[in-house]
Amino acid sequence: MRKQQGRELVKRLAVRSDVIVENFKPGTLEKWGLGPQELHRENPSLIFTRVSGYGQTGPWASRPGYASVCEAESGFRFINGQPDPKTGLLSGPPTRPNISLGDSVAGLHAAFGTVLALLSKQKKASRGEQGGETVDVSIMESMLNLMEGIVPEYDRKGKVRGPSGSSVTGIVPTNAYPCLPSLSTPASPTYIIIGANGDTLYARLMHAIGREDLIGTSYAHNHHRVARQAEIEEAISAWTSQRRVEEVLTILESAGVPVGRVVGVKEIVEGEQVKARGAVEDVDVGREGEGWKVKMPRVFPVLESCDAKTRWAGPDLGAHTNEILGELGLDADSIIQLREEGVIG
Repeated sequence: MRKQQGRELVKRLAVRSDVIVENFKPGTLEKWGLGPQELHRENPSLIFTRVSGYGQTGPWASRPGYASVCEAESGFRFINGQPDPKTGLLSGPPTRPNISLGDSVAGLHAAFGTVLALLSKQKKASRGEQGGETVDVSIMESMLNLMEGIVPEYDRKGKVRGPSGSSVTGIVPTNAYPCLPSLSTPASPTYIIIGANGDTLYARLMHAIGREDLIGTSYAHNHHRVARQAEIEEAISAWTSQRRVEEVLTILESAGVPVGRVVGVKEIVEGEQVKARGAVEDVDVGREGEGWKVKMPRVFPVLESCDAKTRWAGPDLGAHTNEILGELGLDADSIIQLREEGVIG
């Protein structure tokens, strides 16, 4: 797109397209004459989805947008880590999830926004109107959208939520608790997650671990338990830490208490629930009959009326260039010339 011939190809593709998705730094496409204003002249019904770090407007629009930085600016990193016992704020650096969460969440917002724009386009078309739209997705705002009640808490109570380690602020008990190493993985630390913050669930949990002394009016509702969080957490940890994970799971599942083991990818791929639902599938890589297979999560959510499977892991870069340009009317010699001139790869 840095060359005029390439920009003209983009305009011709835009005329034939329903949606364009781009993640250049704001202003880049406008500099090339390929922004929404220009392309909507070519195709007034085009959906133009734009993903950037901070959105297309505002004083930060021109900043480079990397997910890790946007996670920090959204406040997400501030509430993840170990709390300082005196201030309740971060003690040391924040904890980062070992995935690029901001990119994935922004991608989901982009997909959702694009679908909304397409539905709007259909409604406009039924009224004889043109349905073009620009969908402005910010990685920072996408992460902010996950932050639940932190803004209302600050607005109405002046409260600045800090990190809470492996628990969740204001909900007790829901945490990670240590168990004796599993027989199947004796060298690995083993933790389980218990979510017994409902009043009835909490009572079931206390009965199951033999701590009926922690049931009663002083523990009846969540706000009571929040005030006694340390006492409750210590009682649960004391019980789980003396038992292997298999025993803990059996006892708590029998009691109807939500519980799950913290597992790695090996346990996920080999797990009975994942296998029963086909949640991980074998996907073809490369050309049919010449490639190999790789395991990947299947398409979610599951729709009752269709069997959505991933047909392949994706083509090589530029695999469909000749086909797409051929649809624009370019012959083989023209495509070769564009490639020789560095317009296409």
